[in-house]
Amino acid sequence: MSTSGRARFRSERTRNFTESVIREMTRLALASGAVNLAQGFPDFAAPAAVKDAAKAAIDAEHNQYTITWGTPALRRAIAGYYHRRYGLMLDPEREVTVCCGSTEAMVASLLATTNLGEDVIVFEPYYENYGPDTWLCGAERRLVRLEAPHWGFDPDALRRAFNSRTKAIILTNPHNPTGKVFTRAELELIAELCQEHDVLAIADEIYEHILYDGATHTPLMSLPGMRERTILVNSMSKTFSVTGWRVGWMLAAPDLSDSVRKVHDFLTVNSPAPMQQAAVMALGLDQAFFADLSGHYRARRDLLFDALSASPGFAPIRPAGAYYIMADISAFGFNDDVAFARDLMEQGGVACVPGSSFFENSRDGAHLVRFCFCKKEETLNEAARRLREYATQKGQSLAALPLASTSI
Repeated sequence: MSTSGRARFRSERTRNFTESVIREMTRLALASGAVNLAQGFPDFAAPAAVKDAAKAAIDAEHNQYTITWGTPALRRAIAGYYHRRYGLMLDPEREVTVCCGSTEAMVASLLATTNLGEDVIVFEPYYENYGPDTWLCGAERRLVRLEAPHWGFDPDALRRAFNSRTKAIILTNPHNPTGKVFTRAELELIAELCQEHDVLAIADEIYEHILYDGATHTPLMSLPGMRERTILVNSMSKTFSVTGWRVGWMLAAPDLSDSVRKVHDFLTVNSPAPMQQAAVMALGLDQAFFADLSGHYRARRDLLFDALSASPGFAPIRPAGAYYIMADISAFGFNDDVAFARDLMEQGGVACVPGSSFFENSRDGAHLVRFCFCKKEETLNEAARRLREYATQKGQSLAALPLASTSI
C-alpha cells in the first residue's frame, strides 16, 4: 500500500501529536542501560501494607468488573479523605468517580465538557498530555506562560486569555514539569476569573503531598465559588508509589460527574478491581504517612539539585513541589534540547526529558531539560557521578560559567 493510501486511514485528530516523549525516553533508557531520570515513577518499593492489601484483594476474588464509577467502599474512602484533610463535603454516590489513573480522568473530563472550537486555557510549560488531550477533544489551547526561575505568571496575560469561547482552564498544582506551587493569591485570581467568565476549572492535584520549604497545598475546589465549577483530578500513583496500578479519580458536582461518567464508562469500564480495594486501605493510612512524604522526597531533591549544581554546564531550578527539576543546559552549546538529551543518554548514561516537549513552540524549551528524582538514593548517587563525568568530558568549567543554580 502506498504512503498516501496509509495516510487516508489516519484521523485528522491524531495528526498534530506524536507518541509521548517521556515514555519514549524510558524505552531508550532501558535499551541503553542509562539511569532513567526521565519518567516519573519510583524505582523503590511501594508501601508493604498497600501491596499486601492488593494481594489480599486478589485472593478474596475481587477480580471481576466493579461498578463502572468505582466500588462503593472506595468512593466512600475518597470522600472521607477529602473531608478529613480539606473539609470538603462530597457525595460518594454522585460526586466521586474512580478512573484508570488521573490520565484517563483528565481526558474523560475534557471529552465530557468541551466542544469543537472552544478554548481551554493551559499554563505553559505544561505536562505533555495536555496537548493531545485538547486536540482529541477538538478544543483550542490558549497558553499563559510561567516564567523561570520563580515560574510566576502575568495576571494581565491570564485575564487576556479568557474570552467568550473559553470553556475551561487546566491547573496542575503542584506543577509538572516546573515544581511550582501556586500561591493562595494566584488561586484566588484564577477562581475570580472562572466565575467572572463562567468557566470550568480542571485541577490536576496528583502531587498534593509532595511539597517543600513551607509550601502548602490548597485545592482549587475549596475556594469560595469553585465547588460547583471545579473538576478535581487525583490518583494513587504518586502518593503511594504505584504508578502502574491505574487507580485515579475525579471529583465534581453531580451534573458534571454524570457527563464524565458516561465518557469513562465507554473508555475503560472500570479501574482494576483489586487495586481499588487496596486503595480503600491506603487512603485510611495514618496522617503521619502523608506528612512524611515531603521529607522523604526533599532529601532526594536536594541530592539531585546539588549534583546538578556541581556539574559544570547545568543550571537547575529548585522546585517547591512535585518531584522534578528543570535545568537550563544552554552552557553546553547544543542546538536543541533533543540533541542534548540523546547525547547525555548515549555519552553520559543518564536519561532526561527534553524541555521542548512541554512547550507549544519547541524553540521555547530548547534550552531546558527535566530530571525526576523519585528514585532510590543509590540510583541518584550513580546519576550524580555520571552527570559530573559527562560535564567534565564536555570541557565545561565552573569558573567560566554564571551561577550554576537558581532557587525558587
